[in-house]
Amino acid sequence: MPFELSQLIAQGESETLEFKRSTAELKRAGETLCALLNGDGGKVLIGVAPNGKLVGQDVADIALRDIAAMLGRFEPPARVEMIRIDVGRGRQVIVLEAAPSRQFAPFVFESKPYKRVGSTTTVMSQVEYARLLLDRNHSRHRWENQPAVGVRLGDLDREEILRTRATAIEQRRLSAGTSMDVGDILDRLGLRIDGQITQAAQMLYGTKFLPDYPQALLKLGRFRGTKITGDILDNKQEHLHAFAMVREAIAWLDRTLPLSARFPKGAINREDRLPVPAEALREIVINAVIHRDVSNPSSYVAIAVFDDRIEIHSIGDFPTGIRAELLTQEHRSIPRNPLIAGAFHRTGAIEVWGRGTNRVIEACRAYGIAEPTFTEGSGAVTVTFKAEIVAAVTNLVPGRHQVGTKSALSPNQVEVLELAVDPRALAELMIPSGRTDRTKFRDQVVAPLLQAGLLEMTIPDKPRSSKQRYRITVAGRRTLQDGV
Repeated sequence: MPFELSQLIAQGESETLEFKRSTAELKRAGETLCALLNGDGGKVLIGVAPNGKLVGQDVADIALRDIAAMLGRFEPPARVEMIRIDVGRGRQVIVLEAAPSRQFAPFVFESKPYKRVGSTTTVMSQVEYARLLLDRNHSRHRWENQPAVGVRLGDLDREEILRTRATAIEQRRLSAGTSMDVGDILDRLGLRIDGQITQAAQMLYGTKFLPDYPQALLKLGRFRGTKITGDILDNKQEHLHAFAMVREAIAWLDRTLPLSARFPKGAINREDRLPVPAEALREIVINAVIHRDVSNPSSYVAIAVFDDRIEIHSIGDFPTGIRAELLTQEHRSIPRNPLIAGAFHRTGAIEVWGRGTNRVIEACRAYGIAEPTFTEGSGAVTVTFKAEIVAAVTNLVPGRHQVGTKSALSPNQVEVLELAVDPRALAELMIPSGRTDRTKFRDQVVAPLLQAGLLEMTIPDKPRSSKQRYRITVAGRRTLQDGV
């Protein structure tokens, strides 16, 4: 008996392996092959008893005709390989191997769909069947690979396309000889088909979204307290292409989240710390952007920051075969939008091995915070990071700005204190943040520092004077030295 066969039998029946004593059980063998085709593939061994005992069987022409007839009862036609292995005494084991075929699923055998649950074959529910059928149609006629009607090359962000090319070449995921012509680049990325710009290209590089593409929406909100009914401290909504959406979301989180800091013993430079590791936030934001249901006009990505958590929402559900609990284990990468994901992969922003959520969990553990939770409901996938987030800093008290307290400063406020070592105008203090609304910046960033005694005005009795300057106080200097 070949070593490979004995090794296979020794594994026992499983989700991808089943034993049948003889061709008298061909109907059950066909049902199991159907289940394997609808899953991860696998093998049925005919000539092996359920307990793993090798019995073999005489393989006459009539048995081969029966097997061929059984294999003809699949819809759609299935690819099943047959191997005959001699096991002595004129007997053979027949190995029927079903290759993974999810792109063609769901398969039915004698008009019924089957699935594998552990080492058992069972009839698939109508709901599961309908979902697989929808996924099959989606893979062939996906929204993302349909033409973007009315969109021309000139409507796309040329600089972003060239940036993708340069980064992809740097990552060695695109040939260095790739043309600088944006049309050629789109062709190489599979984003232009027969000269027509795809809707994936529009979502990745578009510059005009309304009224035809309202799903290119990013929603950002900072809420006081722990409920969405609390006061809105910051609210921003903008239509952006995918790469810009990721950059804007990460920049907003960087501006919004409080920044604690400390000076490690013996070190000169301050060590800044966000409530959640930056690389974990980045990974989840990218996942939300590229895996959302872009075919839904009501789709969007939303980030909500509360006092006790950060929620990142992506409209859509998990791909078939993925459940929330699997994201904390090893799992396959099943991108909802392969063309969009492919462009991000070329830039090195993501892998294609399904390890992103595992890296997020590892980063949180190393950071000493709770793992994020993954949930699906109300038409969206939500990732929640539990973390103590400080509301707008309106209750600062001098001398109480140590690491871990609720009076930690935001990144913008730290920058203001650092700049105000020399007297600065409001416009100068705003430059690092990139913010342009003077009133909001004064009320949300500067005013709390003034109230806390960390910052002072050079002309106290004329707060709106054009000659007004702001400078750090002794308490403010101590705060920076001791750690915000």
